[in-house]
This record gives sequence, C-alpha cells and structure tokens, in this order.
Amino acid sequence: MKFYGRATELKRMKRELNADDMRMTLIYGRRRIGKSELVKQAIKEANIKAIYYECKQVTEESNVQSICEVVYDTLDLPKLGYTKVEEIVDYIFKLSKDENIVFVLDEYPYLRGAVKGLDSIIQALVDKYRDNSKLKLIILGSYVDVMKSLLSESNPLYGRVDLVIDLKQMDYYESALFYPNLSDEDKVRIYSVFGGIPYYNRLVDDKRSVKENIIELIASSGARLENEVSMYLSAEISKIVNANEVFEALSRGFSKYSDILSQSHVSSGPTLIDVLDKLMNMEVVEKKAPINDEFNKRRLVIISVIIYPFSITDTYLSIHLS
Repeated sequence: MKFYGRATELKRMKRELNADDMRMTLIYGRRRIGKSELVKQAIKEANIKAIYYECKQVTEESNVQSICEVVYDTLDLPKLGYTKVEEIVDYIFKLSKDENIVFVLDEYPYLRGAVKGLDSIIQALVDKYRDNSKLKLIILGSYVDVMKSLLSESNPLYGRVDLVIDLKQMDYYESALFYPNLSDEDKVRIYSVFGGIPYYNRLVDDKRSVKENIIELIASSGARLENEVSMYLSAEISKIVNANEVFEALSRGFSKYSDILSQSHVSSGPTLIDVLDKLMNMEVVEKKAPINDEFNKRRLVIISVIIYPFSITDTYLSIHLS
C-alpha cells in the first residue's frame, strides 16, 4: 500500500532518526489516524534497524517475552530470557551504543497498565544512557489523555521527550490523494463523509461512485465501518467515570457549564471539571467562550464535537442517495 501525505511529520521524524545521539519521540492521536504507518514509513525512508513492538493487554512477563522474540527476529541475536521490562529495555539501550537503532513501543498505555512505575523505569534508563547511546526511542499511543499526561510536569518523563507529534486528520488535499480517479466534486463529497482519516480513505474505491462507497463502507448491514463510532466510544470513553452522564446532558441540548452540572447528576463541580478536561484532552468535546471572558464559567459553553467524520452521513444519504 502506497504511503500518502504527512510530509511535514516525516521530515521531522527522519531528522530525529538520523541524529547521532539518543532521541526520544512521543506520538499520539486518535485511532486510525495513521501513527503506526507514519513511524514505519519514517523508518523505511531512513533505512535504520528497528525493533518495532506493539504492546498488548497482557502481563509484564508476556510482553517482555514478545519483545525478546522481536529482538531475536529483527537483529538475528541469540534468544533472550528476560522477564522484566527494565531488563530488556536496558539491553536494547546497550545494543545501540555503537549504532543507530530504533525501538518503538506502539500502544504504550497497554504496557504502562501492566507494569507498575513504567514511566519512571523509562525515565531512569533515558537518563542513564543519554550521553552514551544512539537509541531512538519512539512511544506511540491512542489514548490521548494518557499520552498527554506523559508530558505533564508531574510525570517522570517530563523534559525527556525530544519530539512530540500530536497527529491530526489529514487535510482535503492529502486525503484526495487516496482517490485520484474521482472528479473534484466527488473528492469533496467523499472528504465530507470520511474526513482525513487515512484508514477510512484507504478503503475508498475510486472506481466506484460516492453513493456506492458510502453504502458499501457505512450504510449497508455488516459494512466495514458500520460500528466504528460505537466501538471507539466504548473503548475510549468507558474509562472515564461520569462521561456518559455528561454526554446525556449534551445530547439533550445543555451546553453551558452550569446546565451540564445540574442536568448530568455529576456529584460536584470539581468532578465535572475533571471529566470535561479529560474529554477535551481526548478531543471528544471542545470548549467555546467569549473571547473577552474566556474564564467566566457562567458564560462557558461546552460544545460536543463529532469525533468521526461520519457525522453528516445521514444528511448526505437523505439528500443525495434517495
């Protein structure tokens, strides 16, 4: 599959990968946004040895065994018998003392959940090898709230990250590269439905009409993307206590802070603020306020954001496909 777009991000990543010293990169963004493909493309273009591991929701020992297998397969080394994350990561840092090696931990929050104090472990190893290793450590994650927390002053990794990429949706021009055979008008129509999510755009068949693509991918029973929204919300929002209460209030048209508090049955103002902060960090909702009174809570308005581009699909179908 051909790689499209992301020229700016690729340039920044290749600069980090080609550096002659140790570098740490943090990349986050919602699911399907293309984080993994971006990293793989950068590694391919930089032509550097890479240990690429996608973390799993299993025990620390199981993850470590899998990392050992990847190291064995990638670098053609003897099989390793480590059982702790600190041991295997320390070993990888040592391997990169004399040559550039990329170590990728994809879906880092999964490993973080299995290993107590993982941020501190990574911080200690980064500090230990900062001056005598060429390792390029890349941490990826789809849980935006968790990934952003790694950059906070209270986190052990604060000040250790050399490059941060908050990967957003592609714009129209990059997205249109996925379906070159469509007319300009149909490219706009496709973009208005599927947005700038590379995974969705990759599924678009430009030999079919806009109507056929929408029916095939979204509107038909058992369609490839039929349950994308509900699955995303279930995976991401379920971790936030009271999130459903807030969404229920928003769905009934209550958008001011005071109205959300009274209608959502959230126990207190500070609790609501915490929930809204997490949802805004995840880019599920956005805050709007008068430009000259931004911090006045009485005039604060929280507007829900459609996190998937399918938001206008029903309207599109009713107008254009009937």
